[in-house]
Formats: sequence, structure tokens, C-alpha cells
Amino acid sequence: MHERTEAALKELFQEDFHIGAAVNPSSMKKQEQLLSYHFNSITAENEMKFVSLQPEEGKYTFEAADTLISFARKHGMAVRGHTLVWHNQTTGWVFEDSQGQPVSREVLLERMRSHIHTVVGRYKDSIYAWDVVNEAVADEGDQQLRPSRWLDIAGPEFIAKAFEYAHEADPNALLFYNDYNESDPLKRERIFQLVESLLKQGTPIHGIGLQAHWNLFAPSLEDIRAAIERYASLGLKLHLTELDMSVFEFHDRRTDLLRPDPSLLERQAERYEAIFRLLKEYRDYIGSVTFWGAADDDTWLDYFPVQGRKNWPLLFDEQHRPKLAYERVARVASSGSI
Repeated sequence: MHERTEAALKELFQEDFHIGAAVNPSSMKKQEQLLSYHFNSITAENEMKFVSLQPEEGKYTFEAADTLISFARKHGMAVRGHTLVWHNQTTGWVFEDSQGQPVSREVLLERMRSHIHTVVGRYKDSIYAWDVVNEAVADEGDQQLRPSRWLDIAGPEFIAKAFEYAHEADPNALLFYNDYNESDPLKRERIFQLVESLLKQGTPIHGIGLQAHWNLFAPSLEDIRAAIERYASLGLKLHLTELDMSVFEFHDRRTDLLRPDPSLLERQAERYEAIFRLLKEYRDYIGSVTFWGAADDDTWLDYFPVQGRKNWPLLFDEQHRPKLAYERVARVASSGSI
């Protein structure tokens, strides 16, 4: 176990934003020292998604999610809830009747309302912010919204309804729309238009979650800056919700890299440093920066999108030691200048 002597990220950025990490039951055990030392916010990777909490109608399975809440209380951490409504990881029963046919709009919305009230209500005093709707915007094509069973049955209004139900369940929680490719100019405008339309309807939405699954090559700093400024112009809070830095370009399918070479780690460090300088510049708008994981021994990018390929996207290595990227990020925090 690495003895922690480096400065804690949560203290380095205490004047700027929450520093969070996504966790799961395994990582909370093996990374407890790292998590409690560096982070003051956590998010469940999967344990609060629909399929995890209500796999069968009316049968709620809160055990894993409750463990996460207990971990946060033990270590004095804030919790972001992730996620209430998503096209993925939602069990089929939600959309079907007993014969396997699509339910009516009214039935689907009632099931959504019941789920949100039960889940958000349970964690009312424990979760300060929720990703209410996740990834509803299309990446390409002519349509603004991605095809989904929510959209097919309930229509575009399902998005506003989810926020209304969440606000009913906990009027004090901050409610976010969360998406990836958020800095791509085309998708940025679609996300902006969706959220702008929700605001015009009087929907109780308080922020936009920028997932920030980035890599060494994209998106550009200019596109990230443009996205932050565009979203901030709506007057909403911004959170980076799922930050990591893949060492591979998205379409790179190589499998020969068994460990990152020094040039890759240097490039990753430079990229993290530049991004944190940018985030610090916009700290008046950004309330939280959450990494999608804490260290390279537990990352969703292992074996995705390429089977059998390891990735090293975070600030701490497989032994939980600070990487060069951590050192550069810490330098940004302690430099005092933007």
C-alpha cells in the first residue's frame, strides 16, 4: 500500500470545486485509503441505475447503493446520484405489459414517477445532486434525440417529466442533464437547445453534466472552452461528471501496448494540466469535477472498446501511486495563477 505523502486533491482544489470519483463495491474496498484521502465526492458507477435498483417491478434492491452512502458518511463525502432515466441499463419490464407488449404513455410515466419518488426519496438527505436524464441527445443524424423506448412510448416530454418527478421527490436536490461528446460542436448545440427548451418550459433543471470521457487527442481545448461558455450562458451549474483521459484515440484499435511508455505519460500529464488550468479559469461556473474512477487498477476503459486491452486514464497508477499527471494537476492548484 502506498503511504500517502502527496497533497490531497480535495484540499488543493477546496476553493474551486468538489473533487469526486466514481466507485463500485470492489473499488470502495481496495481503494478506500486513496478515495478517503484525495476525494470529497463520490458517484456510483452502476449501483444507482434503474436495472440495479429495481430489476423487477416493485422489487427494490438497495443494498449496494446503501453501502455507497455509508462509505460517504464514514469519510465525510458528498454524493452525486447517477442516474435516474437512461436508455440503457433499464429492465424490459418498465416498457412492457404482462404480455410483452408496449405499455401506454400513462403507464410508463407512472412507472417512472414511482421509481424516481422511491429512489430520490430514500436518499433525500444523502444525495445533493442527481443526473436525472442521461444521454438522451443523438450524436449524429437529423434528429435531436436519440432513439429509445422512453422516447417511443412517452414522447420527448419524458425528459421534462423526469425532472418534475425528481424535484417533487427532493426539492433541495440539484438536478442535472448528463451527456458525453458534450464538447463536440454539433452535439454541444443539440444539448444546449434541449436544455434551453426545458428552461423555457419552466422545468426544474439546475445544471448540465459534462461527462468528459476524453483522450490525449480530442476534444481540443478550444472546443472544451466553447462548450463550457455555451452551457454557462444558460445560467446553470456545470459539473464534470465522468472525467478520464484515455491514452488511445477513440478509433485506435491497437493491442500491443502492455504499459504506457514515458512519452504517453508525459502527453497525458500535459493534457491534464492544460484541462485543469481551463477548469480553474471557469471555477465560478463549475461546482464539481468527478473522475470516472480513482486509479488505473479499476477503470471501465480496460477492455473497452477493445477486448483484452488495458488502459491507464487516471491520475493514480495501478498501485495507487501518483502519476506524472497528478503532479501536473497539483501544480495547477498550487500555482495560484490561472
